[in-house]
Amino acid sequence: MRSFLKTKTAIAVALTVTAGAAHADGHDVEVLHWWTSGGEAAALNVLKEDLESQGIGWTDMPVAGGGGEQAMTVLRARVTAGNAPTAVQGLGFDILDWANQGALANLNDVAAAEGWDDVIPEALQAFAKVDGAWVSAPVNVHSTNWVWANKAVLDANGIDVPETWEDFVAALDKLKAAGVTPIAHGGQAWQEATVFDAVAMSTLGPDGYKAAFIDLDPEALGSDAMKEAFERMEVIRANVDENFSGRDWNLATAMVINGEAGFQMMGDWAKGEFLNAGKKPGEDFLCFRFPGTQDQVTFNADQFMMFDQGGAVSKEQAALASAILSPSFQSAFNVVKGSVPARTDVSDEAFDDCGKKGMADLAAAAASGNLFGSMAHGHANPAAVKNAMYDVITAHFNGEFDSAEAVQELVDAVEIAQ
Repeated sequence: MRSFLKTKTAIAVALTVTAGAAHADGHDVEVLHWWTSGGEAAALNVLKEDLESQGIGWTDMPVAGGGGEQAMTVLRARVTAGNAPTAVQGLGFDILDWANQGALANLNDVAAAEGWDDVIPEALQAFAKVDGAWVSAPVNVHSTNWVWANKAVLDANGIDVPETWEDFVAALDKLKAAGVTPIAHGGQAWQEATVFDAVAMSTLGPDGYKAAFIDLDPEALGSDAMKEAFERMEVIRANVDENFSGRDWNLATAMVINGEAGFQMMGDWAKGEFLNAGKKPGEDFLCFRFPGTQDQVTFNADQFMMFDQGGAVSKEQAALASAILSPSFQSAFNVVKGSVPARTDVSDEAFDDCGKKGMADLAAAAASGNLFGSMAHGHANPAAVKNAMYDVITAHFNGEFDSAEAVQELVDAVEIAQ
């Protein structure tokens, strides 16, 4: 894990955050998270209301930035200042890193009382338990290899849901010829990695994806299929608008919602933006797996880490963890958020067509061995490796080197980062 911040800037951040944060009292939970867009805020409000009904207040500490990097920077400053929040949104290896530093509380009593081991998939438990101890409460399962499309735009241009890469390229060409931005994209490293995640799965296949991104096999990382993945990223780069650099993901989603763009490659949190705008799946927008990855699901899972604040889980922390894993919350939250429940025993009755598809896809992928932690979202390899891959992927996307050079850069970067 990257070392704690040691610069004057970091000290300033720590002082600002400590001064600005409202401290949780004995009846509150202070929650640090990065759910700041409209759809995300609406989903989080479900959890706030659940706790308020139990007489527990919620001190909100939002940190903008969909990939969570800014939130982790703020968290390190808070921990360094001796002022850890009650609970913190976390992903994948970041959770394991904090647990291995001894920073997280043991939730085993809550987990045992409520049977978490029986209803949470093992793939998620791998990021929620350390040495047999539950250290976080999974909120959801997101899958990342989705494409979102404006149905009216596709219909107006005679475009069907693309089944293959060639179909997808033909659709992009039609949209460009019609004067529509083919792909809405935000030029941030984590967004480019999200796109690359799906593109690489489509070119490498599940075995190649596992070899390259989970096993970190140099031959898979340096393969012809990896070069093809970078070549396809060049096609995608040629189909985004000139103002993409630095755009937040939800603003790219808004381009699809408003008919300014045809497609967006983004995780299923994007659905919350469509729903928040009053759009309906199948009528206003379409959701489908990136062409060539129809049988695979790459995932991440939002969880809330409970930070150790005195050697025992507080009543408020236990209540928060219990509320997160309750079937009613899992359904209500994920219906709004666009993700699917972290529990396997939650009914899909309340979910829309995209939600039902997501739940069915997840179950099928888990059963067939096609469920993979997402490289782009910290569920395939540790942060140092993930960030090294980010650097190569985003540099290539921005034209710093060609596809052949990118493959070699990727091999070298991973070797150095391990």
